[in-house]
Amino acid sequence: MSGSTTNEETAISTRDLVDDLERRFAALETRFSLAYWDSQIDAGPETDRRRAETELAVRRAKGDPEAYRAVLDALRSNGHDPLLRRQLEVLRLSLAANQMDEAERAGIVGLAAAIESDFASYRPELGGRRVSDNDIEDILRRSDDDALRRRAWEASKEVGAVVAERVRELARLRNRAARRLGYRDHYVMALELQEMSEPWLFALLDEVDRLTAGPFATFKRRLDDALRSRFGVTEVAPWHYADPFFQTLPPDLHVDLDPQLRHLDATELALRTFAGWGIDISGVLERSDLYPRERKCQHAFCIDIDRSGDVRVLANVVPGERWIETMLHECGHAAYDLCVDPDLPYLLRRSAHTFVTESIAILCGRLVNDAVWLVDVARLDAGEVEALRGRLDAATAATSLLFARWVLVMAHFERALYADPDADLDGLWWELVQRFQSVGMPGGRRGPDWAAKIHIAVSPVYYHNYLLGEMLATQLEDVCHRDAGGLVERREAGDLLRERIFRHGAALRWDELIPQATGEQLSARRFVDRIAARL
Repeated sequence: MSGSTTNEETAISTRDLVDDLERRFAALETRFSLAYWDSQIDAGPETDRRRAETELAVRRAKGDPEAYRAVLDALRSNGHDPLLRRQLEVLRLSLAANQMDEAERAGIVGLAAAIESDFASYRPELGGRRVSDNDIEDILRRSDDDALRRRAWEASKEVGAVVAERVRELARLRNRAARRLGYRDHYVMALELQEMSEPWLFALLDEVDRLTAGPFATFKRRLDDALRSRFGVTEVAPWHYADPFFQTLPPDLHVDLDPQLRHLDATELALRTFAGWGIDISGVLERSDLYPRERKCQHAFCIDIDRSGDVRVLANVVPGERWIETMLHECGHAAYDLCVDPDLPYLLRRSAHTFVTESIAILCGRLVNDAVWLVDVARLDAGEVEALRGRLDAATAATSLLFARWVLVMAHFERALYADPDADLDGLWWELVQRFQSVGMPGGRRGPDWAAKIHIAVSPVYYHNYLLGEMLATQLEDVCHRDAGGLVERREAGDLLRERIFRHGAALRWDELIPQATGEQLSARRFVDRIAARL
Protein backbone atom coordinates (compact mmCIF):
# COMPACT_ATOMS: atom_id res chain seq x y z
CA MET A 1 0.00 0.00 0.00
CA SER A 2 2.77 2.41 0.90
CA GLY A 3 4.48 1.79 -2.45
CA SER A 4 1.22 2.52 -4.26
CA THR A 5 0.78 5.74 -2.35
CA THR A 6 4.31 6.79 -3.16
CA ASN A 7 3.76 6.15 -6.87
CA GLU A 8 0.51 8.12 -6.77
CA GLU A 9 2.20 11.03 -5.01
CA THR A 10 5.02 10.94 -7.55
CA ALA A 11 2.53 11.02 -10.41
CA ILE A 12 0.71 14.00 -8.90
CA SER A 13 3.99 15.80 -8.33
CA THR A 14 5.06 15.13 -11.91
CA ARG A 15 1.76 16.36 -13.30
CA ASP A 16 2.11 19.53 -11.26
CA LEU A 17 5.61 20.05 -12.67
CA VAL A 18 4.45 19.50 -16.24
CA ASP A 19 1.36 21.71 -15.83
CA ASP A 20 3.45 24.54 -14.37
CA LEU A 21 6.06 24.44 -17.14
CA GLU A 22 3.38 24.12 -19.79
CA ARG A 23 1.59 27.25 -18.57
CA ARG A 24 4.81 29.24 -18.46
CA PHE A 25 5.98 28.16 -21.90
CA ALA A 26 2.59 28.53 -23.60
CA ALA A 27 2.32 32.19 -22.59
CA LEU A 28 5.89 33.00 -23.58
CA GLU A 29 5.76 31.11 -26.88
CA THR A 30 2.55 32.86 -27.89
CA ARG A 31 4.13 36.26 -27.20
CA PHE A 32 7.16 35.26 -29.25
CA SER A 33 5.05 33.98 -32.16
CA LEU A 34 3.22 37.32 -32.33
CA ALA A 35 6.48 39.28 -32.17
CA TYR A 36 8.05 37.04 -34.82
CA TRP A 37 5.04 37.54 -37.10
CA ASP A 38 5.31 41.32 -36.75
CA SER A 39 9.04 41.22 -37.52
CA GLN A 40 8.40 39.31 -40.75
CA ILE A 41 5.56 41.44 -42.08
CA ASP A 42 7.30 44.73 -41.20
CA ALA A 43 11.07 44.30 -40.86
CA GLY A 44 12.62 47.19 -38.95
CA PRO A 45 14.53 48.08 -35.78
CA GLU A 46 11.49 48.11 -33.47
CA THR A 47 9.93 44.84 -34.63
CA ASP A 48 13.36 43.19 -34.73
CA ARG A 49 14.02 44.33 -31.14
CA ARG A 50 10.71 42.95 -29.86
CA ARG A 51 11.22 39.69 -31.70
CA ALA A 52 14.72 39.25 -30.21
CA GLU A 53 13.57 40.20 -26.70
CA THR A 54 10.66 37.77 -26.68
CA GLU A 55 12.76 34.96 -28.17
CA LEU A 56 15.35 35.60 -25.48
CA ALA A 57 12.64 35.41 -22.81
CA VAL A 58 11.49 32.02 -24.14
CA ARG A 59 15.02 30.67 -24.32
CA ARG A 60 15.83 32.02 -20.86
CA ALA A 61 12.80 30.28 -19.36
CA LYS A 62 13.67 27.04 -21.11
CA GLY A 63 17.26 27.40 -20.01
CA ASP A 64 16.24 27.07 -16.35
CA PRO A 65 18.66 24.40 -15.03
CA GLU A 66 16.41 23.51 -12.09
CA ALA A 67 13.47 22.81 -14.40
CA TYR A 68 15.74 20.69 -16.59
CA ARG A 69 16.95 18.64 -13.61
CA ALA A 70 13.39 18.21 -12.36
CA VAL A 71 12.26 16.89 -15.75
CA LEU A 72 15.21 14.48 -15.92
CA ASP A 73 14.44 13.25 -12.40
CA ALA A 74 10.79 12.74 -13.30
CA LEU A 75 11.73 10.73 -16.39
CA ARG A 76 13.77 8.38 -14.22
CA SER A 77 10.64 7.49 -12.25
CA ASN A 78 8.42 4.62 -13.33
CA GLY A 79 4.67 4.41 -13.57
CA HIS A 80 3.85 7.49 -15.66
CA ASP A 81 1.01 7.07 -18.12
CA PRO A 82 2.13 7.27 -21.79
CA LEU A 83 0.79 10.78 -22.37
CA LEU A 84 2.51 12.20 -19.30
CA ARG A 85 5.77 10.46 -20.19
CA ARG A 86 5.59 11.88 -23.70
CA GLN A 87 5.06 15.39 -22.29
CA LEU A 88 8.14 14.92 -20.12
CA GLU A 89 10.16 13.74 -23.10
CA VAL A 90 9.08 16.75 -25.19
CA LEU A 91 10.01 19.01 -22.28
CA ARG A 92 13.42 17.35 -21.97
CA LEU A 93 14.20 17.96 -25.63
CA SER A 94 13.10 21.59 -25.47
CA LEU A 95 14.94 22.34 -22.23
CA ALA A 96 18.14 20.59 -23.31
CA ALA A 97 18.34 22.78 -26.41
CA ASN A 98 18.47 25.88 -24.21
CA GLN A 99 20.96 24.89 -21.50
CA MET A 100 23.56 27.62 -22.04
CA ASP A 101 24.86 30.68 -20.28
CA GLU A 102 23.20 34.06 -20.71
CA ALA A 103 25.93 35.54 -22.91
CA GLU A 104 25.70 32.64 -25.36
CA ARG A 105 21.92 32.80 -25.37
CA ALA A 106 21.84 36.54 -26.06
CA GLY A 107 24.52 36.22 -28.70
CA ILE A 108 22.72 33.46 -30.61
CA VAL A 109 19.33 35.17 -30.51
CA GLY A 110 20.69 38.59 -31.42
CA LEU A 111 22.82 37.34 -34.31
CA ALA A 112 20.06 35.16 -35.78
CA ALA A 113 17.53 37.99 -35.57
CA ALA A 114 19.89 40.47 -37.24
CA ILE A 115 20.73 38.04 -40.05
CA GLU A 116 17.07 37.25 -40.68
CA SER A 117 16.27 40.96 -40.74
CA ASP A 118 18.94 41.47 -43.41
CA PHE A 119 17.38 38.73 -45.53
CA ALA A 120 13.95 40.32 -45.12
CA SER A 121 15.05 43.82 -46.06
CA TYR A 122 17.96 43.34 -48.49
CA ARG A 123 17.24 44.12 -52.14
CA PRO A 124 20.12 44.01 -54.64
CA GLU A 125 20.23 46.40 -57.58
CA LEU A 126 19.86 45.20 -61.14
CA GLY A 127 19.83 47.58 -64.06
CA GLY A 128 19.65 50.56 -61.72
CA ARG A 129 16.64 49.37 -59.72
CA ARG A 130 16.16 47.40 -56.53
CA VAL A 131 14.88 43.91 -57.23
CA SER A 132 13.15 41.28 -55.12
CA ASP A 133 13.61 37.51 -55.02
CA ASN A 134 10.47 37.24 -57.16
CA ASP A 135 12.04 39.53 -59.78
CA ILE A 136 15.25 37.49 -59.89
CA GLU A 137 13.45 34.18 -60.11
CA ASP A 138 11.23 35.51 -62.89
CA ILE A 139 14.33 36.41 -64.91
CA LEU A 140 15.87 32.99 -64.33
CA ARG A 141 12.66 31.23 -65.31
CA ARG A 142 11.88 33.24 -68.41
CA SER A 143 14.67 35.37 -69.85
CA ASP A 144 16.74 34.26 -72.86
CA ASP A 145 19.22 37.11 -72.30
CA ASP A 146 22.40 35.36 -71.13
CA ALA A 147 24.02 38.51 -69.75
CA LEU A 148 20.89 39.51 -67.83
CA ARG A 149 20.57 36.02 -66.39
CA ARG A 150 24.16 36.13 -65.15
CA ARG A 151 23.67 39.52 -63.50
CA ALA A 152 20.45 38.31 -61.86
CA TRP A 153 22.12 35.15 -60.56
CA GLU A 154 25.04 37.14 -59.17
CA ALA A 155 22.62 39.62 -57.57
CA SER A 156 20.89 36.71 -55.80
CA LYS A 157 24.19 35.92 -54.04
CA GLU A 158 24.96 39.43 -52.80
CA VAL A 159 23.22 38.96 -49.46
CA GLY A 160 25.63 36.11 -48.74
CA ALA A 161 28.54 38.53 -48.46
CA VAL A 162 26.46 40.72 -46.14
CA VAL A 163 25.80 37.93 -43.61
CA ALA A 164 28.55 35.30 -44.05
CA GLU A 165 30.89 36.23 -41.20
CA ARG A 166 27.98 36.48 -38.78
CA VAL A 167 26.73 33.05 -39.90
CA ARG A 168 30.15 31.59 -39.05
CA GLU A 169 30.04 33.27 -35.65
CA LEU A 170 26.54 31.92 -35.08
CA ALA A 171 27.85 28.41 -35.77
CA ARG A 172 30.68 28.93 -33.29
CA LEU A 173 28.27 30.08 -30.58
CA ARG A 174 25.90 27.17 -31.20
CA ASN A 175 28.84 24.75 -31.03
CA ARG A 176 30.06 26.10 -27.69
CA ALA A 177 26.65 25.54 -26.12
CA ALA A 178 26.38 22.04 -27.60
CA ARG A 179 29.84 20.99 -26.40
CA ARG A 180 29.07 22.12 -22.90
CA LEU A 181 26.25 19.56 -22.93
CA GLY A 182 28.61 16.83 -24.13
CA TYR A 183 27.84 16.81 -27.86
CA ARG A 184 30.49 16.84 -30.60
CA ASP A 185 28.92 19.94 -32.13
CA HIS A 186 25.60 21.66 -32.69
CA TYR A 187 24.80 19.49 -35.71
CA VAL A 188 24.79 16.26 -33.72
CA MET A 189 22.90 17.87 -30.84
CA ALA A 190 20.23 19.34 -33.10
CA LEU A 191 19.59 15.95 -34.74
CA GLU A 192 19.33 14.15 -31.41
CA LEU A 193 16.91 16.79 -30.14
CA GLN A 194 14.86 16.09 -33.29
CA GLU A 195 14.73 12.44 -32.16
CA MET A 196 17.00 11.12 -34.88
CA SER A 197 20.69 10.26 -35.04
CA GLU A 198 23.45 11.36 -37.38
CA PRO A 199 24.39 7.77 -38.39
CA TRP A 200 20.75 6.95 -39.21
CA LEU A 201 20.25 10.14 -41.21
CA PHE A 202 23.43 9.86 -43.26
CA ALA A 203 22.88 6.18 -43.94
CA LEU A 204 19.52 7.20 -45.40
CA LEU A 205 21.07 10.09 -47.35
CA ASP A 206 23.77 7.77 -48.71
CA GLU A 207 21.03 5.41 -49.88
CA VAL A 208 19.26 8.30 -51.61
CA ASP A 209 22.56 9.32 -53.23
CA ARG A 210 23.19 5.78 -54.47
CA LEU A 211 19.65 5.24 -55.76
CA THR A 212 19.34 8.62 -57.50
CA ALA A 213 22.86 9.00 -58.96
CA GLY A 214 22.08 7.13 -62.19
CA PRO A 215 18.65 8.66 -62.88
CA PHE A 216 20.02 12.12 -62.07
CA ALA A 217 22.98 11.75 -64.45
CA THR A 218 20.61 10.80 -67.27
CA PHE A 219 18.23 13.64 -66.40
CA LYS A 220 21.04 16.19 -66.15
CA ARG A 221 22.52 15.27 -69.54
CA ARG A 222 19.12 15.70 -71.17
CA LEU A 223 18.53 19.00 -69.38
CA ASP A 224 21.94 20.43 -70.24
CA ASP A 225 21.50 19.50 -73.90
CA ALA A 226 18.25 21.47 -73.91
CA LEU A 227 19.87 24.45 -72.17
CA ARG A 228 22.84 24.51 -74.56
CA SER A 229 20.40 24.59 -77.45
CA ARG A 230 18.21 27.26 -75.86
CA PHE A 231 21.02 29.65 -74.97
CA GLY A 232 23.43 28.84 -77.81
CA VAL A 233 26.30 28.02 -75.43
CA THR A 234 28.83 25.20 -75.33
CA GLU A 235 29.01 25.11 -71.50
CA VAL A 236 26.05 25.39 -69.16
CA ALA A 237 26.56 27.85 -66.27
CA PRO A 238 24.69 28.10 -62.95
CA TRP A 239 22.61 31.05 -64.22
CA HIS A 240 21.17 28.94 -67.02
CA TYR A 241 19.05 27.01 -64.50
CA ALA A 242 15.66 28.22 -63.33
CA ASP A 243 16.53 29.39 -59.81
CA PRO A 244 19.62 30.58 -57.94
CA PHE A 245 20.41 27.16 -56.40
CA PHE A 246 19.23 24.68 -59.09
CA GLN A 247 16.65 23.26 -56.72
CA THR A 248 13.57 23.52 -58.97
CA LEU A 249 12.74 22.18 -62.40
CA PRO A 250 13.71 24.51 -65.29
CA PRO A 251 10.98 25.52 -67.72
CA ASP A 252 12.68 23.52 -70.49
CA LEU A 253 11.42 20.30 -68.85
CA HIS A 254 8.61 21.77 -66.81
CA VAL A 255 5.02 21.78 -68.04
CA ASP A 256 4.34 25.51 -68.03
CA LEU A 257 0.87 25.91 -66.57
CA ASP A 258 1.15 29.67 -66.12
CA PRO A 259 -1.03 30.44 -69.16
CA GLN A 260 -3.83 28.30 -67.70
CA LEU A 261 -3.33 29.25 -64.04
CA ARG A 262 -2.20 32.88 -64.17
CA HIS A 263 -5.76 34.23 -64.06
CA LEU A 264 -6.77 32.04 -61.09
CA ASP A 265 -6.77 33.17 -57.44
CA ALA A 266 -4.25 31.17 -55.37
CA THR A 267 -6.25 31.66 -52.17
CA GLU A 268 -9.49 30.50 -53.76
CA LEU A 269 -7.79 27.38 -55.10
CA ALA A 270 -6.42 26.64 -51.63
CA LEU A 271 -9.88 27.04 -50.09
CA ARG A 272 -11.39 24.63 -52.64
CA THR A 273 -8.61 22.09 -52.21
CA PHE A 274 -8.99 21.75 -48.47
CA ALA A 275 -12.77 22.00 -48.56
CA GLY A 276 -12.64 18.82 -50.65
CA TRP A 277 -11.07 17.16 -47.61
CA GLY A 278 -13.60 18.67 -45.24
CA ILE A 279 -11.07 21.16 -43.82
CA ASP A 280 -12.04 24.85 -43.60
CA ILE A 281 -8.99 27.12 -43.88
CA SER A 282 -10.91 30.36 -44.44
CA GLY A 283 -10.03 31.66 -40.97
CA VAL A 284 -6.34 31.01 -41.65
CA LEU A 285 -6.43 33.04 -44.85
CA GLU A 286 -8.29 35.92 -43.18
CA ARG A 287 -5.51 36.20 -40.57
CA SER A 288 -2.71 35.87 -43.11
CA ASP A 289 -0.47 38.33 -44.98
CA LEU A 290 -0.28 37.10 -48.56
CA TYR A 291 1.03 39.75 -50.96
CA PRO A 292 4.49 41.33 -51.51
CA ARG A 293 5.62 44.73 -50.37
CA GLU A 294 8.73 46.49 -49.05
CA ARG A 295 10.11 45.59 -45.59
CA LYS A 296 8.38 42.23 -45.65
CA CYS A 297 9.99 38.78 -45.63
CA GLN A 298 10.16 37.61 -49.25
CA HIS A 299 9.69 33.94 -48.50
CA ALA A 300 6.68 31.97 -47.27
CA PHE A 301 5.84 30.16 -44.05
CA CYS A 302 2.98 29.01 -41.86
CA ILE A 303 2.91 29.79 -38.15
CA ASP A 304 0.70 28.46 -35.36
CA ILE A 305 0.56 31.40 -32.99
CA ASP A 306 -1.00 29.78 -29.93
CA ARG A 307 -1.81 26.10 -30.70
CA SER A 308 -5.45 27.04 -30.12
CA GLY A 309 -6.54 27.92 -33.65
CA ASP A 310 -4.65 31.12 -34.51
CA VAL A 311 -2.82 29.77 -37.56
CA ARG A 312 -1.46 32.17 -40.21
CA VAL A 313 0.41 32.10 -43.51
CA LEU A 314 2.92 34.64 -44.76
CA ALA A 315 3.34 34.62 -48.54
CA ASN A 316 4.23 36.91 -51.44
CA VAL A 317 1.65 35.80 -53.97
CA VAL A 318 1.93 36.93 -57.56
CA PRO A 319 -0.08 35.38 -60.41
CA GLY A 320 1.05 32.03 -61.73
CA GLU A 321 1.81 28.43 -60.91
CA ARG A 322 4.71 28.95 -58.51
CA TRP A 323 2.74 30.83 -55.89
CA ILE A 324 -0.31 28.60 -56.30
CA GLU A 325 1.96 25.67 -55.42
CA THR A 326 3.44 27.63 -52.52
CA MET A 327 0.00 28.48 -51.14
CA LEU A 328 -1.06 24.84 -51.32
CA HIS A 329 2.17 23.91 -49.52
CA GLU A 330 1.79 26.43 -46.70
CA CYS A 331 -1.92 25.69 -46.29
CA GLY A 332 -0.98 22.03 -45.92
CA HIS A 333 0.98 23.02 -42.82
CA ALA A 334 -2.02 25.07 -41.67
CA ALA A 335 -4.46 22.19 -42.14
CA TYR A 336 -2.27 19.97 -39.98
CA ASP A 337 -2.13 22.58 -37.21
CA LEU A 338 -5.89 23.10 -37.32
CA CYS A 339 -6.67 19.39 -37.08
CA VAL A 340 -4.51 18.41 -34.11
CA ASP A 341 -6.75 17.11 -31.32
CA PRO A 342 -7.60 20.23 -29.26
CA ASP A 343 -7.94 18.09 -26.14
CA LEU A 344 -4.26 17.16 -26.18
CA PRO A 345 -2.03 19.01 -23.70
CA TYR A 346 -0.41 22.17 -25.07
CA LEU A 347 3.02 20.52 -25.27
CA LEU A 348 1.67 17.88 -27.65
CA ARG A 349 -0.59 20.13 -29.75
CA ARG A 350 1.89 20.34 -32.63
CA SER A 351 3.08 18.09 -35.44
CA ALA A 352 4.72 14.78 -34.66
CA HIS A 353 7.92 16.06 -36.26
CA THR A 354 9.05 18.84 -38.55
CA PHE A 355 9.36 16.46 -41.49
CA VAL A 356 5.90 15.01 -40.87
CA THR A 357 4.25 18.41 -41.31
CA GLU A 358 6.58 19.00 -44.29
CA SER A 359 5.26 15.78 -45.83
CA ILE A 360 1.70 17.13 -45.71
CA ALA A 361 2.79 20.45 -47.21
CA ILE A 362 4.69 18.65 -49.98
CA LEU A 363 1.74 16.34 -50.64
CA CYS A 364 -0.45 19.43 -51.10
CA GLY A 365 2.08 21.40 -53.17
CA ARG A 366 2.41 18.51 -55.61
CA LEU A 367 -1.26 18.84 -56.49
CA VAL A 368 -0.53 21.70 -58.87
CA ASN A 369 0.77 19.04 -61.30
CA ASP A 370 -1.94 16.49 -60.50
CA ALA A 371 -4.27 15.95 -63.46
CA VAL A 372 -7.31 15.27 -61.25
CA TRP A 373 -6.70 18.47 -59.23
CA LEU A 374 -6.25 20.56 -62.37
CA VAL A 375 -9.66 19.43 -63.65
CA ASP A 376 -11.71 19.12 -60.45
CA VAL A 377 -10.30 22.05 -58.44
CA ALA A 378 -8.60 24.41 -60.92
CA ARG A 379 -11.37 23.56 -63.41
CA LEU A 380 -9.17 23.40 -66.48
CA ASP A 381 -10.38 21.68 -69.64
CA ALA A 382 -10.34 17.90 -69.08
CA GLY A 383 -9.17 17.13 -72.61
CA GLU A 384 -6.25 19.55 -72.40
CA VAL A 385 -5.18 18.19 -69.03
CA GLU A 386 -5.43 14.56 -70.16
CA ALA A 387 -3.14 15.35 -73.07
CA LEU A 388 -0.59 16.67 -70.55
CA ARG A 389 -0.94 13.90 -67.94
CA GLY A 390 2.21 11.97 -68.86
CA ARG A 391 4.32 15.12 -68.97
CA LEU A 392 2.87 16.32 -65.66
CA ASP A 393 3.77 13.04 -63.94
CA ALA A 394 7.26 13.19 -65.40
CA ALA A 395 7.69 16.80 -64.27
CA THR A 396 6.66 15.93 -60.71
CA ALA A 397 9.11 13.04 -60.66
CA ALA A 398 11.92 15.16 -62.09
CA THR A 399 11.23 17.87 -59.51
CA SER A 400 11.55 15.32 -56.70
CA LEU A 401 14.78 13.95 -58.20
CA LEU A 402 16.31 17.39 -58.61
CA PHE A 403 15.33 18.41 -55.10
CA ALA A 404 16.74 15.22 -53.57
CA ARG A 405 20.16 16.00 -55.02
CA TRP A 406 19.93 19.60 -53.75
CA VAL A 407 19.13 18.41 -50.22
CA LEU A 408 22.28 16.27 -50.30
CA VAL A 409 24.26 19.47 -50.85
CA MET A 410 22.60 21.23 -47.94
CA ALA A 411 22.88 18.36 -45.45
CA HIS A 412 26.55 17.67 -46.16
CA PHE A 413 27.38 21.38 -46.11
CA GLU A 414 25.69 22.02 -42.78
CA ARG A 415 27.42 19.06 -41.15
CA ALA A 416 30.74 20.46 -42.39
CA LEU A 417 29.88 24.00 -41.27
CA TYR A 418 29.44 22.89 -37.68
CA ALA A 419 32.42 20.53 -37.83
CA ASP A 420 34.62 23.56 -38.60
CA PRO A 421 33.06 27.03 -39.00
CA ASP A 422 36.50 28.43 -39.93
CA ALA A 423 37.08 26.06 -42.86
CA ASP A 424 37.17 27.09 -46.51
CA LEU A 425 33.39 27.02 -46.77
CA ASP A 426 33.37 28.98 -50.02
CA GLY A 427 35.35 26.24 -51.76
CA LEU A 428 33.56 23.41 -49.99
CA TRP A 429 30.18 24.72 -51.15
CA TRP A 430 31.13 24.42 -54.80
CA GLU A 431 32.76 21.00 -54.27
CA LEU A 432 29.42 19.72 -52.94
CA VAL A 433 27.40 21.45 -55.68
CA GLN A 434 29.66 19.75 -58.26
CA ARG A 435 29.47 16.37 -56.49
CA PHE A 436 25.72 16.17 -56.02
CA GLN A 437 24.29 18.52 -58.67
CA SER A 438 26.99 18.35 -61.37
CA VAL A 439 27.12 22.15 -61.51
CA GLY A 440 30.55 23.75 -61.77
CA MET A 441 31.72 26.97 -60.17
CA PRO A 442 32.02 29.83 -62.70
CA GLY A 443 35.63 30.56 -63.53
CA GLY A 444 37.23 33.17 -61.33
CA ARG A 445 34.35 33.28 -58.86
CA ARG A 446 35.14 33.46 -55.17
CA GLY A 447 32.75 34.36 -52.39
CA PRO A 448 30.38 33.05 -49.71
CA ASP A 449 27.64 31.89 -52.08
CA TRP A 450 26.56 29.35 -49.45
CA ALA A 451 25.54 32.15 -47.09
CA ALA A 452 22.90 33.39 -49.54
CA LYS A 453 20.73 30.43 -48.51
CA ILE A 454 18.68 31.76 -45.59
CA HIS A 455 18.05 28.36 -44.01
CA ILE A 456 21.73 27.87 -43.15
CA ALA A 457 21.60 30.79 -40.72
CA VAL A 458 18.06 30.90 -39.37
CA SER A 459 16.77 27.31 -39.75
CA PRO A 460 19.85 25.32 -38.76
CA VAL A 461 19.97 21.54 -39.22
CA TYR A 462 16.56 21.63 -40.85
CA TYR A 463 16.89 21.07 -44.57
CA HIS A 464 17.04 17.27 -44.46
CA ASN A 465 13.47 17.38 -43.19
CA TYR A 466 12.29 18.45 -46.64
CA LEU A 467 13.67 15.28 -48.20
CA LEU A 468 12.25 13.09 -45.43
CA GLY A 469 8.98 14.91 -46.06
CA GLU A 470 9.20 14.04 -49.78
CA MET A 471 9.59 10.38 -48.85
CA LEU A 472 6.67 10.39 -46.44
CA ALA A 473 4.48 12.38 -48.87
CA THR A 474 4.96 9.58 -51.41
CA GLN A 475 3.93 6.96 -48.86
CA LEU A 476 0.89 8.96 -47.76
CA GLU A 477 -0.23 9.52 -51.35
CA ASP A 478 -0.03 5.76 -51.95
CA VAL A 479 -2.02 5.11 -48.77
CA CYS A 480 -4.73 7.61 -49.75
CA HIS A 481 -5.15 5.94 -53.14
CA ARG A 482 -5.16 2.51 -51.54
CA ASP A 483 -7.42 3.18 -48.56
CA ALA A 484 -9.45 6.28 -49.54
CA GLY A 485 -9.88 5.74 -53.27
CA GLY A 486 -7.83 8.78 -54.22
CA LEU A 487 -6.60 12.12 -52.96
CA VAL A 488 -8.30 15.05 -54.68
CA GLU A 489 -11.87 16.00 -53.71
CA ARG A 490 -12.04 12.92 -51.48
CA ARG A 491 -13.53 13.52 -48.06
CA GLU A 492 -12.26 10.03 -47.22
CA ALA A 493 -8.68 11.18 -47.84
CA GLY A 494 -9.16 14.13 -45.48
CA ASP A 495 -10.60 11.80 -42.86
CA LEU A 496 -7.65 9.42 -43.29
CA LEU A 497 -5.07 12.18 -42.85
CA ARG A 498 -6.94 13.55 -39.83
CA GLU A 499 -7.28 10.18 -38.12
CA ARG A 500 -3.89 8.69 -38.92
CA ILE A 501 -1.66 11.78 -38.81
CA PHE A 502 -3.11 15.12 -37.74
CA ARG A 503 -5.10 14.37 -34.61
CA HIS A 504 -2.21 12.62 -32.83
CA GLY A 505 -0.15 15.81 -32.68
CA ALA A 506 3.15 14.98 -30.99
CA ALA A 507 1.63 12.32 -28.72
CA LEU A 508 3.54 9.70 -30.72
CA ARG A 509 7.15 9.83 -31.87
CA TRP A 510 7.51 10.04 -35.65
CA ASP A 511 8.97 6.54 -35.86
CA GLU A 512 5.89 5.16 -34.07
CA LEU A 513 3.40 7.25 -36.04
CA ILE A 514 4.61 6.47 -39.58
CA PRO A 515 4.36 2.66 -39.50
CA GLN A 516 1.03 2.96 -37.71
CA ALA A 517 -0.29 5.37 -40.37
CA THR A 518 1.18 3.78 -43.52
CA GLY A 519 1.99 0.19 -42.62
CA GLU A 520 5.76 0.60 -43.14
CA GLN A 521 8.76 2.57 -41.98
CA LEU A 522 10.01 5.61 -43.87
CA SER A 523 11.22 4.38 -47.26
CA ALA A 524 13.83 5.85 -49.60
CA ARG A 525 13.27 2.96 -52.01
CA ARG A 526 9.54 3.70 -52.45
CA PHE A 527 10.33 7.38 -53.08
CA VAL A 528 12.95 6.64 -55.74
CA ASP A 529 10.88 3.87 -57.36
CA ARG A 530 8.05 6.39 -57.83
CA ILE A 531 10.46 8.79 -59.53
CA ALA A 532 11.80 6.08 -61.83
CA ALA A 533 8.29 4.94 -62.79
CA ARG A 534 7.25 8.43 -63.88
CA LEU A 535 10.35 9.85 -65.53
